[in-house]
Amino acid sequence: MWLRMSLVAAMLLGSSALVAQAQQPAPSNQDRIEIIKQSLATSKTVLKQYEWIETTALSVSGEEKVKQQNTCYYGADGALQKVPVAADAAESKKRGLRGKVAEEKKAEFATAIKSATALIHQYSPLDPAKLQAAKAAGNVSVSVPGADGMVRVTIKNYLKPGDEVGIVADAAKNTLQSVSISSFVEDGKTKNPVAASVTYAALADGTPYPAKESLAISAQKLNVDITNSGYRKHSS
Repeated sequence: MWLRMSLVAAMLLGSSALVAQAQQPAPSNQDRIEIIKQSLATSKTVLKQYEWIETTALSVSGEEKVKQQNTCYYGADGALQKVPVAADAAESKKRGLRGKVAEEKKAEFATAIKSATALIHQYSPLDPAKLQAAKAAGNVSVSVPGADGMVRVTIKNYLKPGDEVGIVADAAKNTLQSVSISSFVEDGKTKNPVAASVTYAALADGTPYPAKESLAISAQKLNVDITNSGYRKHSS
């Protein structure tokens, strides 16, 4: 009899706990923004303990022109360091005029990669301070969770007037999923549209990191794709 009553009591308590959990209010828009800010700040701190391989490929008119790899880590001064991975041993050095032209073209592509990478890294990873500034200016809006269980945050004028950043986060887990960027580069008086995206993954401890980044400048028919992989603790 006592055992039966205990089982019933346990079932009732379990049922009450489930009801209480179901009745917990969903995070407010302000809460979600704070959660995203905290996630970005935590990610930034944790990733400084790691090193990883950054693979960057540049394509023009759909044709891959150059690919390069760097080992990345944060130095003692907190600045991101990039050390080129050994070049492909199969690549032979060309000689004469043809070789000079090839080297000049290679240098041109390297400059394009550097500029494109610098641009995307102005947006990725997102800066919690800039997100806070946009929020204070009333430039941040948050959607209700969609049928896919995702919440979408839209940030206008994040880095420069007229740009827009979209964040997708898992509503239940409050984890970053992806970021989309609509911006531009100025060429004299012309503004060339730039579209970029970042797909997040998580380390074993749950820390989010930008696994894939891409950028496209349609006016130049230029695409840059960056993959970050092989994360491991950095040995100082």
